[in-house]
Amino acid sequence: MDLDIDTDTTTQEIILAASNHDTSKLRELFRSASANVQDPETGITPLHAAIAACAPDVPADQINARADRVNVNGSASTGRSSREEAAAVETVKLLFENGAVWHDLDHDNETPGCLALRLKLKNVYDVVVEAGVRAELLLNRLDEFEMLADADGEEYDEPGEAVEGFEVVNPMGEGSADLESSAVEIEHSIPELVQVDAEGTETKIDVNSTDYLTSDLTFHGDRLLDADRNGVMMAWETDIMKRTAELLVPKQGSRILNVGHGMGIIDALFQGETPSAHHIIEAHPDVLARMRRDDWYGKPGVTVHEGRWQDLVPKLVEDNVTFDAIYFDTFAEDYKALKEFFSECVIGLLDPGGKFGFFNGLGADRQICYDVYTKIVEMELFEAGLDTTWEDVHIPDLEESGEWQGVRRRYWALENYRLPICEFVG
Repeated sequence: MDLDIDTDTTTQEIILAASNHDTSKLRELFRSASANVQDPETGITPLHAAIAACAPDVPADQINARADRVNVNGSASTGRSSREEAAAVETVKLLFENGAVWHDLDHDNETPGCLALRLKLKNVYDVVVEAGVRAELLLNRLDEFEMLADADGEEYDEPGEAVEGFEVVNPMGEGSADLESSAVEIEHSIPELVQVDAEGTETKIDVNSTDYLTSDLTFHGDRLLDADRNGVMMAWETDIMKRTAELLVPKQGSRILNVGHGMGIIDALFQGETPSAHHIIEAHPDVLARMRRDDWYGKPGVTVHEGRWQDLVPKLVEDNVTFDAIYFDTFAEDYKALKEFFSECVIGLLDPGGKFGFFNGLGADRQICYDVYTKIVEMELFEAGLDTTWEDVHIPDLEESGEWQGVRRRYWALENYRLPICEFVG
């Protein structure tokens, strides 16, 4: 029992020191503790406290509702001067170096990055984004190592266990935090599929490719839903698709590959450019049935490939079929699938001078997640030999316009869509 009291007291000391931007006190505390702590009553972390201290007229007892339990003198700043934000930046960096987790939610459903964005603390927000990128890149690498280990018949007992020949490092920088305290916590940091109730509470939904391909789809005039009323594709995406088609296929007579037909929005736009060849890969039986009814199989230049792209693309590569433009927009597949496609398939399918695009919905329920994964995908596209340019497309308020009425999975919650167009480097 004494241990629990001591641990709780240390947590409050860390949170209060963070709210005061007292880096000297924090370094002292981190000799025997980690920054990966959270107040059980408010859900705030030291990161939340350090950032909230920059809000105008916020007393310390509101930043940390339990600070009175800690025998530490001090109060948080009540202003947001440039000096105060600079102090917050240094405090946030120190917290990351000592195990703070970039995406922890407080009881108001805000991550530290959400809080920094709301308070318009750009410098602090940028630090959180950078930390998120480092953490997620490391986690992606660990997943790759685990896949390689499984292929060799070896197993690792813990997600943070070292792989022979690689040094396990703290993804946030130098410091006392171990990998397990960071990587395990960030495993589900990009909640792409969420259900939002009337109170704004989010619940992650398990939507996977296997279940999707065996589910019954429902086509309405402006939306395509699966059996659980998850939005597969909706008409509000049309402006995004229109601009994508304009940038991806700048001239008529192009050879085009689209992976994922859905409602057929972008394929209809591609047809408007009178392509010389228009290949469509689609796996869902209900979508294929609708494509037959709509005579997609008989449209000029169209070749429909029935099945999963993972099974069909190798044959296209083997037959030396190449394209001027490739678009990728599948449902119920995670980032690993997108990365596999642009890392391993695009190089064999895209002509020199051709363009590759994809629906950029990674982490689009939350701005901080979207910004983190936009940076990650750009870096990993470059690693795969692709240079990316971005264009912002404004998205109207979908909640206000009633777009989500009757839809369980709200897969977009942001004001701007970042449209990617990729070409081979050089």
